[in-house]
Amino acid sequence: MPNRNQAVVPQARGALENLKFETAQELGISNYQGYKGDLPSKINGAVGGNMVRKMIRLAETQIAGGTGTV
Repeated sequence: MPNRNQAVVPQARGALENLKFETAQELGISNYQGYKGDLPSKINGAVGGNMVRKMIRLAETQIAGGTGTV
């Protein structure tokens, strides 16, 4: 089975990491770097879900002809 935790565009990995930390800060989660095994899945899921919402919002804006940012 292929590894699903790979960026489709490898050059975007740094930007995705920044988005993850920015999203965690917005949710009030401090120090979201390093080992996250002791965090409940609810917290990690909230970060991932909000990241997806931001990426969808950006894609919809770009499709509609805008140049929006996250």
